[in-house]
Amino acid sequence: MSAPKILVIPGSLRTGSHNAKLAAVAAYEFARAGVDVTRISLADFPLPIYDGDLQAKSGVPKHAINLKRMIGAHHGVLFVTPEYNASVPPLLKNAIDWVSRVHELHEARGDVFRNRAFALAGASQSRLGAARALQALRLILTSCHANVIASQLTLGFADQAYDDMDKLKNEGDIAALKELVAQLIDISQRMM
Repeated sequence: MSAPKILVIPGSLRTGSHNAKLAAVAAYEFARAGVDVTRISLADFPLPIYDGDLQAKSGVPKHAINLKRMIGAHHGVLFVTPEYNASVPPLLKNAIDWVSRVHELHEARGDVFRNRAFALAGASQSRLGAARALQALRLILTSCHANVIASQLTLGFADQAYDDMDKLKNEGDIAALKELVAQLIDISQRMM
């Protein structure tokens, strides 16, 4: 069986983001597992706040189409998100909202969510490690008919979680990341 292609998407653009660090660590683990991994920044896909009137007037923005195609070119997707007020940050929610509106020739709207596996991870300085954001993100994705795997990583006390080389220090966090990576690879392969 061939190795799946995995896409890693951090839901934060902030300089020094714990979630951008976690996305980099996860991408490294996917590469070590022998899969083709791509890590992107949502800064490369700038989108206006979703507005149905804007969509009716101007159509879906090209960056939403490009992001949808990027997701569609991979067998599995890992979202790594911070938690804003016990939920998903607007940057990530808005990207998902726009991608869910893309309808290209020979496909139904939202097919990009149905035909691949998704995984969730999140980091925060609290002990909960973005758990509430992951719960909200899981609900958003499943409402788009996405196959969201059971394993997820909640990285608590993220300001203390990395060593001087930006690698995870805690054995429990490392084990949880490896479990998530293995499960996403396995389910992505089975969906190919």
